[in-house]
This record gives sequence, structure tokens and C-alpha cells, in this order.
Amino acid sequence: MGPRRDRRVRRCGASAEPMAAANAQLHWRCGWSASCSVVAFCLFGSFVLRPELSFVSAGRAATTASMPPMTLDSSANGPSTLLSCEVLDRSRVLDTLINNLEGMAYRCRNDASWTMIFVSQGALGLCGYSAAELVDETRITWERITHADDRLRVRRCIEQAVAAVGRFCVHYRIRTASGAHKWVIERGVAVADEQGEIVVEGFIEDITAQRAILDALEQAELRYRSIFENASEGIFQSTRDGRYLAANPALARIYGYDSATELVADLADIERRLYVEGGRREAFCRLMEHQGEVLNFESEVYRRDGTRIWISENAHVVRGANGEFICYEGTVQDISERKHYQQQLERQANHDLLTGLPNRILLNDRIEQGLARAARLGYYLTLVFIDLDNFKFINDGLGHVAGDELLKSIAARLAGSLRGSDTVARVGGDEFVLVLSDHYRISTVISLLERVLNEIRRPVTLAGREFQVGASIGVAMFPGDGEDAQTLLKHADIAMYAAKKRGRNNFQFFTHDLNRIADERLNLEAAMRAALERDEFSVHYQPKVDASRRIVGVEALARWTDAQLGVIGPDRFIPVAEESGLIMPLTLAVLRRAFSDARQWNAGRAIPLMVAVNLSPLLFLGDDVVDRVCTVLDDVGLPPNQVELEITETVFLGDGTRAVAILAEFKARGFRLAMDDFGTGYSALSYLRRFPLDIIKIDRSLVTGLEQEEEVAMIARAAISLGKSLHKTVVAEGVENAAQFDFLCRNGCDEFQGYLLSRPLPAAQFTALLAAGGIVRF
Repeated sequence: MGPRRDRRVRRCGASAEPMAAANAQLHWRCGWSASCSVVAFCLFGSFVLRPELSFVSAGRAATTASMPPMTLDSSANGPSTLLSCEVLDRSRVLDTLINNLEGMAYRCRNDASWTMIFVSQGALGLCGYSAAELVDETRITWERITHADDRLRVRRCIEQAVAAVGRFCVHYRIRTASGAHKWVIERGVAVADEQGEIVVEGFIEDITAQRAILDALEQAELRYRSIFENASEGIFQSTRDGRYLAANPALARIYGYDSATELVADLADIERRLYVEGGRREAFCRLMEHQGEVLNFESEVYRRDGTRIWISENAHVVRGANGEFICYEGTVQDISERKHYQQQLERQANHDLLTGLPNRILLNDRIEQGLARAARLGYYLTLVFIDLDNFKFINDGLGHVAGDELLKSIAARLAGSLRGSDTVARVGGDEFVLVLSDHYRISTVISLLERVLNEIRRPVTLAGREFQVGASIGVAMFPGDGEDAQTLLKHADIAMYAAKKRGRNNFQFFTHDLNRIADERLNLEAAMRAALERDEFSVHYQPKVDASRRIVGVEALARWTDAQLGVIGPDRFIPVAEESGLIMPLTLAVLRRAFSDARQWNAGRAIPLMVAVNLSPLLFLGDDVVDRVCTVLDDVGLPPNQVELEITETVFLGDGTRAVAILAEFKARGFRLAMDDFGTGYSALSYLRRFPLDIIKIDRSLVTGLEQEEEVAMIARAAISLGKSLHKTVVAEGVENAAQFDFLCRNGCDEFQGYLLSRPLPAAQFTALLAAGGIVRF
């Protein structure tokens, strides 16, 4: 037999006993309360389904109550058992709850117009229509209430949920009974009802206020974006490590980029690629960390094409809610025009209008800076007071226009005679002041003063005629002649008047000692000029030997003995020759004598001697050193492959590329090339690889003491090893004892030179040494 189906209550709880006692007839149906399930969905986003129980007791009307979940136990032989049934009258509670929600709960059919089955009382407040007007389309359908522009979108959204028997959420507008428009959000779900038909249950809520806030935020964002995109100032966000996170079009234009996107992608290293002055980005970040902002931070920067502009930055640190660093944010303004105007004003205030040179104001500032630097580094600071000779004659005779032209011409010559670190100023009339900084030798100052005098002496064309002016020059030097600008200027002025008294067109130092030194130097230069004219310089030769002590070459060394001054060492006359422009004629005189002697020695020799001559680095500043050396060689008739040209590492301190090119040309002509004094200069090792060298000469400082000091020996050994690894002939200078000779032989040195082997000899004595067999004995 099947289970009982009379739906009588077989067992009930205590609260149901009165009904049971009264032989109550209970009828129940397994349905779901629409209002209950909608409330649950609205409140919790899920369905709690409870059965409803309809019952009729004797003498009473039918009553409906919801029940807790129940379990039915059915067996083949016994009656159905209701394990628990708590009859609770919840209708009033549920109705109160659902009808007081701010919004509209609903249940509708899955038909063409979504006919409402149930609508909560919140409908009136939401759309102005009562629940009764909406249920079964009594007055109006919900689709008609939906804004016409949104209906299709809303329908498609719900249809997709119905097809999937799933949930949906959609925002749209409605038109209320009063004609007003509201924004609503509808959340719903497609479910099966008691008959298995798909219905839609959901909740519609007014979000007009929230939408207004969102619209306001969106408008604010649009306004901000408009300001960001259209601002005339550059706007940026950047990281601590120097990358742009965001930039606006104005910043891209300022820096020369086509777009902000291109700027952000390309300018990935602000510190190195943007700022002209090193350390500027570091200063920016330091201010940010200490102050949290920068104001009017002015810097010179590079645009994309390499041109320079001036900018002013105002920025601050952006931090998160917890104080963590997010980025730097700020603005950039191109202030190049203002900066240029400021520079013009400063130039007018600090420069002479006629010549463009610094005036007294800027001169005093330069002197103060120079004094501070000289005191810190231990250099001389030299002030030179210049007064033009015969200026009054020209100015009065030809007029002020000619006088002004003369002053501008002299100003240009003076400026062209100085280094970038020096200053020339016009202090009034025909008076100029030079500030010479970072000089540590008086001889260098003297050489510069001679160059200045020569520049002033050059003829100048005025009114179609050539005129020649001179100058009286006074010199005062820090620290000996004064420790402040006023004292030094005063003493230089006194020295200038002393120069005038000595016949004009000369210079005088303020102190007697410096005058004496200057006189000695001038006398030495004059004597050198005379000696060159009379061919009084001689050449001595120091042999170079191999490991068997056989002479394989010779170094030519200039020597000078003056009738009045006596023997003058190379350490005295070579610097004067370099400073006075006599180094080229002196070098050519030595070359001519050395080449001539070498040609005689090598006549008939199976293995010719190599003759080595020194070339001053100053010779590489000219354009004709190769041609002039080759001219002498051709005149004498000596093959270039019998000549070694010795240079020092200082040749690379100037234009190293130019020096390499000149030496390459010498090499192409057939000369052998040697690096002299290796290990004492600037060790331009990178040039050794590029350099067409044949020989490395280890300086005597790396040889002296090597037999006694292990560190010296290690350095000498390393220098020899370097030369051999580069496949160069290694020559050791300054060999003074047998222990040094033996050490150098053992460690692979090829040739040797020094007093142990022979002092420099006059040509006749060296000829005799060769005639005796060319073997050096010690």
C-alpha cells in the first residue's frame, strides 16, 4: 500500500494540542510565500523557503501560517509522520517589514510586459504609483514607467537572466507619476514558481542621490582633466628615482616632445637627461624630503633636441592615507624669456657697455672668488693693471669714435689671450685689469704677460690708417703682495706706474724679488734668441746599449753654454723656450745637428745606430710639425727609419685625438716612436693600445732603488711586463749600478741607458767610443 494521502495531522507539538483536541481538520499545501521569499532575497541576497500551512478548525475560518522546515518520514506500512510543526502567524510581521523597505519589492511573470504578480507598498514612494495600480497592469506597466531610452537595454539584461535562470543587476531611469525622472538600480533573479514556471523576483531602489554624487565626481574629473590637458603650465607626477608617471601636453611642449605619452616613455632618467647642472635633481629631492615641497625651483634643462631652457618648478609630495609616499606632483613653467631679461639686466649692471667686459662691480666679485680659491688650493692669484700707451694721442687726434674702436679692439685681444678661468675687466678710460687664477709658477705668469704685450702691440687700423699702441703693465700677486682686492689693486697700480717710468711698453712686478726674477727670465730669453741666431746650442749624446752592452742607439740632448751666463741646464732653458715660443726653432736646431752626426756614424755600418730626439708636447699644437721635421731630415739625407721620436705622456693632456693623428703620420713616414718617462705622467694606457708606439722608456724613478726596495722592484717588473705584453721594445733609463742592470736584464728589459753605462758625451767623444768597438764596460 502506498502512503496515506488524507493530509491529516498525525502528530503535533504542544501548541497544536488544542486544535487536535478539538478534532481540528488541518489542510496544508507545500507552497512558498512570495512575500517571504522576496523579503529574504532583498535582505540577504538569497532565498529562505518555508512551507505555508493552511488549516481549518471547527467553527473557525481558514488560517495560513508559515512553518519551520519540516521532515516527512514515509513508510510502506505506516502513516506519514510530521516530525515538527510550529504554527506561527507571521503574515503581519512580514507585511510590515516588506512594506517599510525604501524601494519596491516585486514578483512578475515571464511574459511580454513582465506583468506584476506582487508589488510592495514601497512602489508609491519610488514611482508615484501604488501597488494596486501596478499589479496585473491595473493602471500602468513597469515597462512604460522605464525611461524610453533605457527600455531595450533593461529588457535584454532581464531576458539574459531568465534564459540562464540567474541573477541580474541593472541601472536605468524611470518616469514617475508626477513626471519626474529618477535613477534606480534593480537587482533580481529568475526562479521557478510552484508550478515550475519561470518568474522574476527582485527589488528596485532609488539611487538618484548616489547618481548625482557620481555625476558630480565625473564632472569634477572632467574639469580636472580639462585643466590638466589644457593648462599652459606643465603638470607632472614623478617618482623618487627620477621617472615621470604622468605629464600633460604643456610639459611635453616645454621639453620638445610631440606628446605627453612620448615624454613619459622617453625621459626615463630625469637626473641625467634633463638637468644641465649635475646634482640638481638631488637638490630637488632633498628639499622635498625635508620640506615636503619646492617653490620656484629654477634650473637650466635640456629639451629633447639638446637646446637649453630655464624652468621654474613648484611641487609637493603626495602621500597616502597612512602617510606612505606615492609620488611627487607639481608644475613646470618655462622662464627662459624672463631669465634672459634678467641676464640682460645683470649684464648691463655688471659689464662695460662699450666693450662688453666686466666692470668694477663684477671685477671685485671675481677677485673675491679668486682669493678664496687661491687660499684654499695654494695657488697664486695675479692682478694685472694695464694702461694703454699713446691712447690719448689717438683719442684726441682721431676723435672718440676712433678711440672707442681702439678700446673694443684691445678688449677683444685681451679676452682672446686668456683662459676661460681668467677675467679681463675695463675699469675706466684706457685702463684694464686682468685676474689670473690657478697659477703656481711665476714663469707661467711672465709668459702670459709677454703674450698680452705682444697682442697689444699688434697694429690696429683706425680711420683707414694703421696705428700701434703699447701698454704699461703692473703686477701684484696674492699672497705676497696683499690679501684683499683693494690692496692688490693698489699695488698693481703702483707697479704699473713703475713700468711707465721704465720707458712704457713693459711690465713690472710690485716686489723687488719678483722684478729680479722677471729680469732674469727676460735676460735668459734674450740670450736664447741670440744663441739660436748664432747657432750656439750644441748636442750631447747618451748611448743606449743592449744586454750584451753593445751600443745600439743614442739619445740627442741639447746643451747650452753662454759667454756671460755660463752653463745653463736644460731644466732652465727648455721651459723658457716653451713659454716664449722658441721651442720650435730650438728643436729644429737640435734635429739638424743630430741627424747630421747620425748620418756620418751610420755611413758604412751594417746595422745603423738609432738616434732618438725629444719632441715637446707644444709642437703638437701646430699644424706643420711633421712637415718641418721631415724637411730637416730630407736636407740632411738621413733615412727616417733610423730616427726615434720621443714624446711624453703629457702630449695627451690637450687634444689626444689630434696627437694620435700626428704620431700616426710620423709613423707612416717611417719614424720609430717612443714613449719617454713612462710611469711618471698620466699613464694614458688607453692610448697605448691605439698608439703606433715602438718603444717604451721606463723612467729613472722606477729604476732608482729597485735593488733595495721590493716595492720599487715590483713596479719596475710590472712596467717591463706591460711593455712586453704590448710587444714594445722596453728601454730602462737612469741605470746607475750593476745590480740594477742585472735585475733589468733578468726581467726582460731590451735596452739600457744611464750613468753606469755612459754620461751624455759630445759628438767627438761618442765618435771615439764607437771607433773603439762600441762596447760599454763597467
